[in-house]
Amino acid sequence: MRWVMMAAKQTMAAGRWLSVIGIGEDGLDGLGAEARRRISEAEIVFGGKRHLALAAAEIKGESKIWPSPFDSQLREVLALRGRKICVLASGDPFLHGVGATLANYVPTSEMQTIPAPSAFSLAASRLGWALPDVETVSLHGKAISLIRPLLHPGTRILALTSDSNAPGKIANYLTELGFGPSLLTVLEALGGPDEQLQTMRAHAVKSEKFNPLNVLAVEVASEAANELTPLSPGLAESLFEHDGQITKREIRAVTISSLAPLRGELLWDIGAGSGSIAIEWMLRHPSMRAIAIEAAEERADRIRLNADTLGVPGLVVVKGTAPEALAGLQPPDAIFVGGGGSETGVMDAALDALKPGGRLVANAVTLEMEAMLIAKQATLGGELIRIAVSRSAPVGTMTGWRPAMPVTQWIWRKP
Repeated sequence: MRWVMMAAKQTMAAGRWLSVIGIGEDGLDGLGAEARRRISEAEIVFGGKRHLALAAAEIKGESKIWPSPFDSQLREVLALRGRKICVLASGDPFLHGVGATLANYVPTSEMQTIPAPSAFSLAASRLGWALPDVETVSLHGKAISLIRPLLHPGTRILALTSDSNAPGKIANYLTELGFGPSLLTVLEALGGPDEQLQTMRAHAVKSEKFNPLNVLAVEVASEAANELTPLSPGLAESLFEHDGQITKREIRAVTISSLAPLRGELLWDIGAGSGSIAIEWMLRHPSMRAIAIEAAEERADRIRLNADTLGVPGLVVVKGTAPEALAGLQPPDAIFVGGGGSETGVMDAALDALKPGGRLVANAVTLEMEAMLIAKQATLGGELIRIAVSRSAPVGTMTGWRPAMPVTQWIWRKP
């Protein structure tokens, strides 16, 4: 039996033509015997210029630097299927690395991965931070505003950065938002002979340049006056740029609850206005995706600004009028219909586009839109609710309740 198991393992290993090796700044010294063997036996070794230099003494085959711009479909590697190929990556290839990209095209039964410690693991070990208690984010080649939703006092963040200027840019961003007292540690060239740590307050970082291979650690502290982004839905309207076309805070909180977001889902926000629903949807989890459809160019520009400001720069904005603007968009898991929902063809197009099992939520403040929602509920089912909100306001020298326009909401799940 043992011989059969060993034979099966050898057969599986033999079928793995692709080796993905994580390498650190300590180069070959940090690799085990199996990783070094796979590098030396490879016919072709792919990697960045730095990776290939670190492993040069063990490479016996051809060295190939990744093309610039990087081919995200990795066609050159895939064209060599069946030959002995090795790909070098920084640290853990499956932590924001090429390993995950390769796994989209190569079955794991054909791939042997040997990871090195990730940048996050190395940084946490140097700082004495428990990784489960730390927020991690990749800002490599991405908008630094992605860090915004994580900025709560006392939070510890580890951020992968892009280059030598990134720590200074992030420090300036934090300072502008009122997080200047945050303690920053720049961890440079982790695991290698040039490793060093520098710690300073965000507001004290000027235009220093650091080693381009760096991880930024943030211990968040805020000034008393700055405005935080809470975890709850229903953000204050003051956080959004808008022209009055915005779903009010209380209505927005109920709407997000009715949309019932699940990780990784895609939302269409039709008639997005300020983009507040799409933005709050994406803030529920980093995996959330949304497309905001807005006819007015000025509002579409404002949605992009709000998305970047509030830390969801990945929000896709489509300028156009529904239903025509919906054509060709990726089918959604959920749809919110706000402005323009009563226009001819909009609701029917939304219902048709929705995936089976998907949710549609529509809000009405006009009698015409309300009548349409009542008719849809009568024929398709779903739930109708009425939301009425009053806010206190001055009445002469005293205070009274000022009611907002009531909202009729239709919640429907597609069979």
